[in-house]
Amino acid sequence: MERNEGMVDRAIRIAFGLGLIALVFMGPKTVWFGVVGLVLLATGLVGFCPLYRVIGVRTCPART
Repeated sequence: MERNEGMVDRAIRIAFGLGLIALVFMGPKTVWFGVVGLVLLATGLVGFCPLYRVIGVRTCPART
C-alpha cells in the first residue's frame, strides 16, 4: 500500500478519530461514532485511505 495521505490530512484524521471514540464513552454513546472514529484513526495512522484510491485523490506530496 502506497501512502496517499499527507501529514496534515493524517493529523486531522487522528484528531477526529480520537474525538469520535471519546464521544462513545462521554457523549451520546452510539456505536457508529466509535466505528467511524476507528476507521479515521486507522487510516490516519497507516497513511492510506482506500476511498482516496478509488476516487483518485492524493494529499501526500509527489515522490520525485
